[in-house]
Amino acid sequence: MQITDLNSEEDIGSNCMLLEIGPFRILADCGIHPKKLGRAALPDLAKVRDLSVDFILLTHCHLDHLGGLPVALREHPSARVLCSPASRIVATRILRNSIGVMMRQREEQNVFEYPLYTYSELDRVEAALTALPLGVPKTFHEHDDEITFTLHAAGHVAGAVGVMIEYRHRKIFLTGDVCFHDLETVDGAAFPLEKIDTLIMETTRGATEVDPDLTRDGELERLVGDVAGTLAAGGSVLIPAFAFGRMQDLFHVLLKAKLDGRIPKNVPVFCTGLGLDLADFFDTMARKTGDVHFHRAMAKELGVQPLRAWEAPGTDVAVQGIYLVSSGMLVENTPAWFIASNMLDHAHNLIAFVGYCDPDTPGGRLLTRTNTDELRFAPLNYIARVRAAVARYDLSGHTTRERMMEFVNAVEPRLVVLTHGDPAAREWYAEELAIQLPKTKVVNPAPGEELNV
Repeated sequence: MQITDLNSEEDIGSNCMLLEIGPFRILADCGIHPKKLGRAALPDLAKVRDLSVDFILLTHCHLDHLGGLPVALREHPSARVLCSPASRIVATRILRNSIGVMMRQREEQNVFEYPLYTYSELDRVEAALTALPLGVPKTFHEHDDEITFTLHAAGHVAGAVGVMIEYRHRKIFLTGDVCFHDLETVDGAAFPLEKIDTLIMETTRGATEVDPDLTRDGELERLVGDVAGTLAAGGSVLIPAFAFGRMQDLFHVLLKAKLDGRIPKNVPVFCTGLGLDLADFFDTMARKTGDVHFHRAMAKELGVQPLRAWEAPGTDVAVQGIYLVSSGMLVENTPAWFIASNMLDHAHNLIAFVGYCDPDTPGGRLLTRTNTDELRFAPLNYIARVRAAVARYDLSGHTTRERMMEFVNAVEPRLVVLTHGDPAAREWYAEELAIQLPKTKVVNPAPGEELNV
């Protein structure tokens, strides 16, 4: 087997890996890098341009795994995209939104390469998506040979899967992004615990130490308590959230808090954009697959109102409430970024981060600010004084490094391939694997490096 990591950087970015297994060529995901613009955001697809690709494994529909798929299919139109039934329902909707974002970036930031694909190309994506039922092996006979794929629920987000690949009595398991504990909209990962030959694993939280006393239930309790206290004191709450997955999880959390009486039932919850639209898709996934816990009536029960506008920078929000809007990292020119420019100057408000924030994003700078209590909103020609409370709650959709190591020990791989993580995260796993599984070979492929394993 030959493995080539096509991500342009050793980080969490434009996830894409070429697997050459016997006569079969497989791309594992094809994403776009969240911190890059234009074609630089794509994986290095030039390395497969002159090759035939048989399959593309779509582990889930976050853009760092999905966003480059239309480009890959433009160059490899005969490739079949294997995914879960839930991912097949939502993939093209998320790609449609991505086109809209790229078109705005073309105008606002002069990124003339955008959009990287067009609405009409999504028809090809729709035709290529092949949904496989979870836990049921599917064997393909091609090239006078055969290969078998089995999808297993990975938690993390609706439709996320790990993939078992079986070829000539060899077992290769790709984790994708994984979460072993239950979330509000999906149950935790249900991975097979059998011995495997090669494990290709995400390393997202390898550099993240977790307090053993910290639990998701405890963090949710703290979040709801802080939201209730802020509202009681006359303030408003901004919860920046990823539109796909995290926002729908928070619908559950806030609705339960209202039904329990911890948050007043009459407090409005403002949402906007893709996250609100996806409520209908989550409802469809729940009804058609049974793997997702959601129903569209939750939005009405929660008192969700569309957010159509915001105030001038520095002017507090006009209506007290909970603002559950994207993006989760306060990326510039997103609703959460604009609302933050309203709330930060006012001490009675709370900015509540519920997911990962890259240090180079406005959200990351707000959380890690040193020697200053200001946040610059350069496109608005405004600097906010940080008077509002700013807090982070550990509600990650990625498993902890300790729980991932439990899984690795259970399957006893002969080879581990590290991916989807920053250098420090990968280094922790490499060192820990050397201690716990000294007979296991560990490789950390550099971008573009071809490895024979």
